[in-house]
Amino acid sequence: MRLSHLEQIVHYMQPFNQINAAYRLSDTCIRIVFDHNRSMNFEMRRADATIYLDDSASRGKMYQAPFDVLLAKRLNRSTIQSITLHNRDKIIRILTTTSGAYKSESTMIQFEFTGKHTNVILLDKEEYVLEALRHIDGEFSTRSVRVGQLLIDPPPPPYTPKPYPIEDVESFLREEYRRCAGEKLGRLKHEKTLLLRKRLEQLQRNRGSLEDEASLMAESERSRHFGHLILANLDRIKPYERGVDIADFDGTLLHITLPEGCLSAAMTAEHFFKRSKKLKQKGVGVYKERHNLDEKIRYIELFIQTVQEAATPEDIALLFPQKTAGAKNKGSDLIAEFWIEGVKVSLGKSEKGNIELLRNAKSRDIWMHLKDRPSAHLIITTDKQQLPQKLIEAAAKLCVDFSVFEKGRYLVDYTPRREVKIVEGANVLYTNYKTMSVEKTGLS
Repeated sequence: MRLSHLEQIVHYMQPFNQINAAYRLSDTCIRIVFDHNRSMNFEMRRADATIYLDDSASRGKMYQAPFDVLLAKRLNRSTIQSITLHNRDKIIRILTTTSGAYKSESTMIQFEFTGKHTNVILLDKEEYVLEALRHIDGEFSTRSVRVGQLLIDPPPPPYTPKPYPIEDVESFLREEYRRCAGEKLGRLKHEKTLLLRKRLEQLQRNRGSLEDEASLMAESERSRHFGHLILANLDRIKPYERGVDIADFDGTLLHITLPEGCLSAAMTAEHFFKRSKKLKQKGVGVYKERHNLDEKIRYIELFIQTVQEAATPEDIALLFPQKTAGAKNKGSDLIAEFWIEGVKVSLGKSEKGNIELLRNAKSRDIWMHLKDRPSAHLIITTDKQQLPQKLIEAAAKLCVDFSVFEKGRYLVDYTPRREVKIVEGANVLYTNYKTMSVEKTGLS
């Protein structure tokens, strides 16, 4: 971001008097909510650090690193003392104070838009580092950023920056969001779609390699029929014969090749009955596996479509939650897990997934399903807390996106899990429910 633009943005921020909340919106983006709920997002990627306005994005993850804990502790409900462009450089510094029971505390948050050294740093009033988005060791940089150390200002730029006037700062910041979001959205759609298509192609190959269950069942019936024919013609079967001609029950003459190793007609019949049973079991297994693969393929196809229809990068980030390092409990392969504003939302990928979801949900969790039509089951884990309507609406959209391909308006029923009675499998009856309308717009 240009120095001239930052100067004008700092001027735009001068009327702000208070910080209501400060938190990470994504790995590199900090949202500051000022007085009157005016918020600004500071995207601190090294390659393209910028500031933008957008109130619609929600957090998919609640960050709890030391930086995030201190960010909230020091800045939430704080009073702004000054907002300045520091050291004639691309650095915005916001000085705040918080009033406690016994003393007030001063904190500076410093946003550095300085290329590869881009950073967000929390400082005390003596300019010692309290925390930072990125810790920088002195061995790898001429300027160290470590907790407890005095922060040294970087040298000012060795040039006189050109002015780049902004006609309307607020419009500029909203356009900056559209630019950044558009570039990021296109990149994420491409990356995630490639990943999902690889999974889809593997599933389709697995499905294509399956034997035909209809042929297996037909061969099973044929072997069973041969067994009955041999039992009806025991006197015609001679030991060690390679084959025998037998009249079928309708009079048709059949030639039956006899298996090796059968020392009697009875053993031959038993061989055909066992073969029939094995072929039938295999046919049933292939049918179940094909059905299982069809459900997985449908889920991935819906997933791809949902990625393609995503309107913002945050929509895609919600679909691909980061895995917690060192997590002991591995989630079920039958259930997809998403996080909306730090709340877990689980969705059944298949009928088995829906059944598992229903069995494991707690009574106060919120259950969702499309009204009067087959769909994925969805559970919002409440932990006995009241859920904001915005979160419920986002979950209902997930339920629609992972249930139907066609665009249109759909009704979604939702109710506490305790109001849902399992009838058979994933079929349920439910009472005391609410209904909301969700529009699936499709690709623009």
